[in-house]
Amino acid sequence: MRAALWFLGLFGVAVAIALFAGNNQSTITLFWPPYRIDLSLNLVLLLLALLFFTLHVALRALDALFAMPGLARRWRIQHQERAIHAALVDALSHLVAGRFIRARKAAEAVLARESAMARSGETLAYSGRLRALTHLLAAESAQVLQDKAGREAHFRQALEQASKRDAQEAREGVLMRAARWALEDHDAHGALQWLDDLSQGAARRTIALRLRLKAARLARQTGLALETARLLAKHRAFSEVAAVGLLRGLALELVATAHDPDQMQVVWQQLDSAERSTPEVAVEACRRMLQLGGDVDLALGWLLPIWERMVAQPDALTELQRVHLIRVLESGFALASGTPQAPWLTRIEQAQMANPGDAALQYLAGVTCLRLQLWGKAQQLLKQSLPRLQDAGLERNAWAALAELAEQRGDAVAATQAWQQAAKAASM
Repeated sequence: MRAALWFLGLFGVAVAIALFAGNNQSTITLFWPPYRIDLSLNLVLLLLALLFFTLHVALRALDALFAMPGLARRWRIQHQERAIHAALVDALSHLVAGRFIRARKAAEAVLARESAMARSGETLAYSGRLRALTHLLAAESAQVLQDKAGREAHFRQALEQASKRDAQEAREGVLMRAARWALEDHDAHGALQWLDDLSQGAARRTIALRLRLKAARLARQTGLALETARLLAKHRAFSEVAAVGLLRGLALELVATAHDPDQMQVVWQQLDSAERSTPEVAVEACRRMLQLGGDVDLALGWLLPIWERMVAQPDALTELQRVHLIRVLESGFALASGTPQAPWLTRIEQAQMANPGDAALQYLAGVTCLRLQLWGKAQQLLKQSLPRLQDAGLERNAWAALAELAEQRGDAVAATQAWQQAAKAASM
């Protein structure tokens, strides 16, 4: 359509010129005493058009002539840039292919060509980033080749170039690589220092958080590792199952770092609600608190949400988790006086009555009655639980409790038989 309109326009101009020039009888007279020159108006217009065209061509030719030095300079710069880019591609190709010596040589060739350009007065707009990244490539190759001196030399130059205004974007990458190299050298504190130099936005990126997590675990800074793992889980850096397992493991490590009851309370406050509601973490925190001689009521209170979940949803906890919970509760009851256990006795009785076929609950109710000196009820519940207990440790404790009750009654025969059964269960 556009071509057809152009043709129509050209035909219209041609018709207008033909109408104007075909019947144009006008003349132009030039007086140059003593001469007189008569010229047709059409000829004068044609001569003016030719003059304009000639001047235009001449000016274009002069412009092209004067632009030749600039074009030659531009060609030289493009040629050098292409050579630099080719060497940079070679360095990257060799690096990812595992040819680290060639990668280092190609990176040094890039630096040499760029320096030659700078000495000739030609400066690339991205020269700072180019130098920083090229030094970083050379340093990476040196790191793999175990050339610590070469790595440090190139790294310092990369960091110096990345500190310039035109290369600020490369600085974050240089610092992250430095942190990774420190981790490879098992220098956890050095890695954390490099990561602390990152900007706030860069420090919250997934790759930086992964490096911080590795460094914190290597440095045994469990609190920092747990905080970092929470951020990674929030950013969906792990699968849901992996995130839960990682957070649980770090929370257990943090609990193990407590060495007195006050520290244990501080550690418990550092855990978030999801971690406190994890059965393994809550049970281990309570066990650790009891082991350190802390407040028994406080420790048992940490287990209350886990207990309520187990009672409301019997399948919420695995059999191993239930056994660990019962053992820790039993340890807490042994350390506490009778009065603080009364609320727990009520809870345990209600749970046992709601689920009379649960041997573990029967055993726990029997142990609680034993601690409260309810001998008859304790003996009845322990005997009822024994045939169905699946855990050898609970079975051994049940027989030992029955042996103690028999000794209190003065029944030596029953006590001996119970102790034999406890020893048999312990050997299983």
